[in-house]
Amino acid sequence: MNSTHATGGRVIAVGTTVTRALESATGPDGRVRPRSGWTDLVLGAAHPARAVDGLITGWHEPGASHLDLLEAVAGADTVAAAYRTALDTGYLWHEFGDTALLLADR
Repeated sequence: MNSTHATGGRVIAVGTTVTRALESATGPDGRVRPRSGWTDLVLGAAHPARAVDGLITGWHEPGASHLDLLEAVAGADTVAAAYRTALDTGYLWHEFGDTALLLADR
């Protein structure tokens, strides 16, 4: 991940659990280091993503804490626009199969 960022690449996590794990291994300097154990990290407006530049995720119900995590990665405007599109076009929710790729603004 560190070399990907150093060369201008994007790190894309697959799922919210992976996102939390990667962000938990990120130090204050933004570098990712090996870690083990559990995390209690909650990503959101108070703790935006630093290591992950995007994620592939299923859709979550309105008000779910997972939406805060999506906003921590891709921003509130991007998530709101994608959410509206998903509703308007009949995407299936969470465990039912449809996913989205959400990218942070560069």
